[in-house]
Amino acid sequence: MARILLVPGFWLGAWAWDDVAADLRARGDDALALTLPGLDPADDDRLDATLEMQAQAILDEIASDETVVVVAHSAGAAPTYLATDIAPLPDWDQLEADGNSLAGLDEVSLARFRERAVSEPTGIAAAPLRLSDSPARLAIPTTVICNSITADMVEQLRDAGQEPLFAELAEIDAEYIDLPTGHWPMWSRYKELAELIHTIANR
Repeated sequence: MARILLVPGFWLGAWAWDDVAADLRARGDDALALTLPGLDPADDDRLDATLEMQAQAILDEIASDETVVVVAHSAGAAPTYLATDIAPLPDWDQLEADGNSLAGLDEVSLARFRERAVSEPTGIAAAPLRLSDSPARLAIPTTVICNSITADMVEQLRDAGQEPLFAELAEIDAEYIDLPTGHWPMWSRYKELAELIHTIANR
């Protein structure tokens, strides 16, 4: 039995697929037709819909642990193709290869992660960080809790001045604390992390 998501084109809602969906279900397939954001006449905000919202609606209907056949009609191909580009998470091997350590995460945590993750908006992920010349931010007490890499390594990268991600740390009088685990300590060592946060916050 195939899981099939039917995406309509311009001017159409899920109703456009009624006959096809019924036929597919009679053949034993799990067919679902989708009304994309902007095409529901009962939605008062429908004119505010974007292509990105339509792509996310498609992704929201697809569980990460299943194979889904997505059928797009006409202009429904645009949000469908965009959905393939902004899918929430790469596979675990790719995450590890990109430097996001999964150390300490059990299967339950990974399943919840995969189920609930959403794609980061391109406008946020690709935006440069622009800081003012005001020194006020440099006076804010800062603690860096180091997980995937050690505090010593963070300080070395900071002092080398060659990694843009660590450049600002050279300007800040920060404290560095090790909490050895992967990139997501809020799942892998949540008790220890909570204790550290509590201690630091209540100094």
